[in-house]
Amino acid sequence: MKHPDFDVVVVGGGHAGVEAADAAHRAGAHTALVTLRAADLGVMSCNPAIGGLGKGHLVREIDALGGIMGRAADASGIQYRLLNRRKGAAVQGPRTQSDRALYAEAIRSHVAASAGLTLIEGEVADLVEHGERICGVVLADGSEINAGAVVLTTGTFLRGIIHIGDRKIEGGRMGDKPAVRLAERMMGMDLPLGRLKTGTPPRIKSASINWDILEEQQADEDPTFFSFLTTEVQARQVACGITHTNTKTHEIIQQNLSRSAMYGGMIEGVGPRYCPSIEDKVVRFSDKDSHQIFLEPEGLTSDLVYPNGISTSLPEDVQHEYVYSIVGLEAAEIQQPGYAIEYDYVDPTCLTAQLELRARKGLYLAGQINGTTGYEEAAAQGLVAGLSAALQVQGRDPITFSRRESYIGVMIDDLITRGVAEPYRMFTSRAEYRLSLRADNADERLTPLALSLGLIGEARKRVFTEKMERLQQGRDLLNSMTATPKEATAVGITVNADGKRRTGMDYLAFPDLDASDLIGIAPELADLDDATARQLKIEATYATYVARQKKDAEALGRDEAKQIPRDFPYGEVIGLSNELRSKLSRVQPSTLGQAGRIDGMTPAALALILTKLRQMDRKSA
Repeated sequence: MKHPDFDVVVVGGGHAGVEAADAAHRAGAHTALVTLRAADLGVMSCNPAIGGLGKGHLVREIDALGGIMGRAADASGIQYRLLNRRKGAAVQGPRTQSDRALYAEAIRSHVAASAGLTLIEGEVADLVEHGERICGVVLADGSEINAGAVVLTTGTFLRGIIHIGDRKIEGGRMGDKPAVRLAERMMGMDLPLGRLKTGTPPRIKSASINWDILEEQQADEDPTFFSFLTTEVQARQVACGITHTNTKTHEIIQQNLSRSAMYGGMIEGVGPRYCPSIEDKVVRFSDKDSHQIFLEPEGLTSDLVYPNGISTSLPEDVQHEYVYSIVGLEAAEIQQPGYAIEYDYVDPTCLTAQLELRARKGLYLAGQINGTTGYEEAAAQGLVAGLSAALQVQGRDPITFSRRESYIGVMIDDLITRGVAEPYRMFTSRAEYRLSLRADNADERLTPLALSLGLIGEARKRVFTEKMERLQQGRDLLNSMTATPKEATAVGITVNADGKRRTGMDYLAFPDLDASDLIGIAPELADLDDATARQLKIEATYATYVARQKKDAEALGRDEAKQIPRDFPYGEVIGLSNELRSKLSRVQPSTLGQAGRIDGMTPAALALILTKLRQMDRKSA
C-alpha cells in the first residue's frame, strides 16, 4: 500500500500521541497519527481520572495552549474535586473522576473532526533513516510513510511484559500485544535504554460491593473545570466509596510476598515511588495498620470499579484473598486481575528541550518512553513534541518552555537535565516558581504564546481576549482607587489605623476581604463578574509573594558558590523532604552549587536551603 507523504507522523494513539498529533496539526503541519486500533484512541489504561496536585496544573497548561485533554476531562467528569482546597491557590490541584467511555468518545470525536489530520491503523515496526535523520516509518505490512519528522509515543508497549505473580504475558497493556520490532530497532540505534514498571489494581464489579457500609466521597458542589472554555458540568456527578486495608489484609500480603512478581525477583524495572503497589506499602510502611482505598466508578454506565490504592503484581488467588479481607469487599467479584507491566524507556537526558533525540534529528519522543508516569505528563510532552516537530519541518524557530513560565517547562527541564531513576511524576513541589505558576492563571501565561504560533482558533481567541480585558479593567479600577484606614473603616473595612493610604489591590490582599467589600469605596466594582473578582483576589493575595519569589530566584543564580557549614541543620528546614534531608546529611555538600548536583535535588529545595542560610547569616551578624 502506498501512503502519502506527511510533514509529521505521530506513532501511538494514547494521551501523548493524540496531543502530539493535534498540536502538530494545529501548527499547520500535514500530520498523520498511526495507531494499532482507531477504537483505542483516548483509552485510559489505568485509573479513570484526570488531574491532581501538579498534574492538574499540566492539564490547565495543555488547555491554555489549545490542547485536547482539558476539554475531554470536562466532557467526561463525573466527580470534580479541588485538592488542597484549604491551602493557597498555588498548590491547589483540580481533579476529576472520569467516565472512561465518555473520555475516549471525546478524544475520538475531536480527532475525527480535525480536517487534515489523517488517522492510519497499523503497527509501526521500523523507522526510515537517511544518514542520521529519521524521515518516516515502516509499518508491519512493509509499507512506508515518509515524513519530515516522527514523534514516538509508545507508552508501555516497548517490549512490554505483564506480570501477575509468576505469570508473564507479553503485552503493552492487558489484551494488547507489545511493540517488539520497534523496540529492537531502538536498541539497534545505540540509545541509552532502561526498564521501568508500573501497575494497576484488580477491577471489581460494582454490584458485588457492599456500598451501604462504606464512607462516601461526594463531588464538589462548586466544580473547578479543566478547560478555560468550560462553563458547566456536562455529566452526572457521582460519589466514590472509601474503605481501608487492615491487619488481616497485610498479613495475607506479607505471607505471599515471595509470590509477588516484584518481590519474587521476576521484575527488573523500577516502579513509581509515589504510586506504590500494595506490596510496597505493606513493606515500606510496616508500622501502619491500614491504607486508604478509594472505590472509583469507571463510568455512568459501567459496572466496574477501580479500587485506587491496591495496585499489585500478586497472583490472582492472593488478590482474591486480600480483596475479600477488606471491609465492603467481602463478596467482591474481580472482573480483571491487577498486574504490573514492565517496559523499555529511553533515558531522557539524550533529548533536547524540544524532546528531539540529539543523536537522531527528526525523531521526537513523548510520554512513558521518556520515563514518566501519568496521563497528564504524557499529554504535556506530546503537545511539546508535536509542536516542536511541526515547527522544525516548517523551518520556524523552536520553542523552549521555561521552568519560570510553566509546569511543562519544569517537567521537561527535570527530565533532560536530571534523567529518571524511577517513573517521573509531577508535583507542585518540583516548581520553584509555583507561586506564579498557578492553575488559575495558566491561560494568562501561555495562551499568548499559543496565539503567536497560530495554535488557537477565533472562538478561543475571543474568549481569552474578552477575559483579559475584564481583568485589566478590574486591575485599573482597583489600582486607581485609594483609601486611608479612616475611609476604609467608614465603609465597614477593619484595618490598622496606621494612616497609610492603600490601593484597592492592597486592600484586596487582606485575607478576609474580596471585591464586594470594596464597593463602598469604588461603587464601579459592583459591575465585576464573579470569575473576574475571584481572579483579581488571587492576584492580589500573591502579588507580594510573587515579587519576592522573583527576587529570590534572581539571587539564587548568584549564590551557587555560597558556603554551607558542615553542621547545617537540615532537619530544621521546613518543606524539605525526608529523603533530601537524608541525602544532604550524608553527602554534606560544601556549597549551594554542590547541593544542587545531588540526585533528586530540586530548585525549590535549594531555595529553602538558601533561605535558611540567610536566616543563619542574619543571626550571626
